[in-house]
Amino acid sequence: MTLAKAYIIIAKEHNNLHLAWELSSKFRTSQLLLSRAAMRGEPITLEEAGPVIKSMSSLIFKAQDLHYDIATTITTMRTHIQALEERANAAVVQSVVFGQLAAGSLPKSVHCSIIKLASDWLQYPTLRNLADEIRNSPRLVDNNLYHFCLFSDNLLGTSVVVNSTVSNVDHPKQLVFHIVTNGVNYGPMQAWFLSNDFKGATIEVQIMEEFSWLNASFFDISHHMKTSSLLNHLRFYIPKIYPQLEKVVFLDDDVVVQKELTPLFSLELHGNVNGAVETCLEAFHRYYKYLNFSNPIISSKFDPQACGWAFGMNIFDLIAWRKANVTSRYQYWQKQNKGGTLWKLGTLPPGLLAFYGLTEPLDRRWHVQGLGFDPNIDSRLIESAAVIHFNGNMKPWL
Repeated sequence: MTLAKAYIIIAKEHNNLHLAWELSSKFRTSQLLLSRAAMRGEPITLEEAGPVIKSMSSLIFKAQDLHYDIATTITTMRTHIQALEERANAAVVQSVVFGQLAAGSLPKSVHCSIIKLASDWLQYPTLRNLADEIRNSPRLVDNNLYHFCLFSDNLLGTSVVVNSTVSNVDHPKQLVFHIVTNGVNYGPMQAWFLSNDFKGATIEVQIMEEFSWLNASFFDISHHMKTSSLLNHLRFYIPKIYPQLEKVVFLDDDVVVQKELTPLFSLELHGNVNGAVETCLEAFHRYYKYLNFSNPIISSKFDPQACGWAFGMNIFDLIAWRKANVTSRYQYWQKQNKGGTLWKLGTLPPGLLAFYGLTEPLDRRWHVQGLGFDPNIDSRLIESAAVIHFNGNMKPWL
């Protein structure tokens, strides 16, 4: 069959369409024979195969008699193999793009809900009055409460994070959620969180574009990023966004909370800024996998075997952050990385640099990541996790 397929291609190129048709017909017969055998789960009998092999052989000899020699066959096949490899590589790239597109997409029903919520926000002044009340609430700066922050343009994901967090706490009225989104999603976010009662938790929604301190230098550093990526990079400006807060738990918008998170606020960080779960149980989560250690700027300052850690569920000591000036460290490394010479895209590589020597490892059960792409995660680990992180492309809302 493989030889016949090669001769079909060569016959077509020599404009011998009749021979190509004959070979194609026998090739399809062979495929049908194999298919039937596979379906019934039994080998092909000699009686079935004999006539097909005989007729196919005669056609192959006929092709050889027409001087479709081995050299021609090899040259032709090499060309077609190269073309197939190029198509395969293009398909791989395309599948990655489509996967990322799907991960950032929403079902039609959710999209329609967002449009309806945007309409409600514009239509009902009572919602805007409520938003003004929350904006001036002393609870937003009360360090006796538990503060959580999210930066997202995904209404559904953000709502899941808030709802799952309050559903697993004994005293939800002690929780304050600080959400930052972009101009497009601000109205729907406000309408949703103001129209629903999340067990008495306080929920503040802010718009990224209204941060007056987000000057040209931030956008210059982040010139290659999309709006959603700009939201992701706001995590490095948390003390600037919340200047009166002392501790905050940062959550990504693709996590689901399964346990109470308030004990995080009483964990001892030993003077460190960032409490995070390390990910170097597997060798590929060490610094050398994320950063370009062939560059002396990196190799002279960092240990390539240093253990990586995960964004997605982090407890930040903002007093220690300000003292260590972590935001300036982030800005320095972003400027050094112009042209992508130190790392490619993403928030984790600059995070590994900015929080180097300032990260306190947490118990692994606080944050289990890998859902959405790794089917081999131990189910017992998932069940015991405080936070599960769907950081793969297969998000629950898809």
